[in-house]
Amino acid sequence: MRARDLMTRPVVTVTPETTAKRAAEVLAEHGFTALPVVDDDDRLIGIVTEADLIRDRFPEDIRSAKHPAGRAAPGATVAEVMTTPVTGMSAGSDLAEVGRALLDGRIRAMPIVDGAKVVGILTRGDFVRAFARADEAIAADVRHHLAIYGGPSRWTVDVHDGLVRIGDRYGSDTDHHVAKVIAEGIPGVVQAKVTYQEGEE
Repeated sequence: MRARDLMTRPVVTVTPETTAKRAAEVLAEHGFTALPVVDDDDRLIGIVTEADLIRDRFPEDIRSAKHPAGRAAPGATVAEVMTTPVTGMSAGSDLAEVGRALLDGRIRAMPIVDGAKVVGILTRGDFVRAFARADEAIAADVRHHLAIYGGPSRWTVDVHDGLVRIGDRYGSDTDHHVAKVIAEGIPGVVQAKVTYQEGEE
């Protein structure tokens, strides 16, 4: 699968001039964890996250404050709190590569770009939702796509916890490879295995 297959689009963005308060409202309204920050030409220049917005935002209780002398005023605009520079990945990036980048970088959202222009976003939540897809829905998608490739009566499909087993009436290694690629390009599929069903011809 590629980033384009799972990314959220159109993507909600903010500009450096957006107030931190408004950015927080957008995150809360949509249930997002991060927002790409773009310039007037929709080019990616930063990202603002939940962590960026809540940092230094809440005063310590005076009764237990460790620093009663005061604290720095939190940033009022996205420009003052966002993370920049920020890396984006292309819509054609391998989904596994995007997932590794999220985990290795300990980040929760990856902007997806065409050049420097933001075209989508991928979050850890998108990966979790894909993994959580019902096996029945995954199986229906796999059957549909395989029917287009080899006909509706050629294949049997069984899915358990995202693991797909495909039975084929014919023994073509090339067709088995194509069927595996097709199945593993469907959201929610963890792995696909194709076998020849001897005696089904």
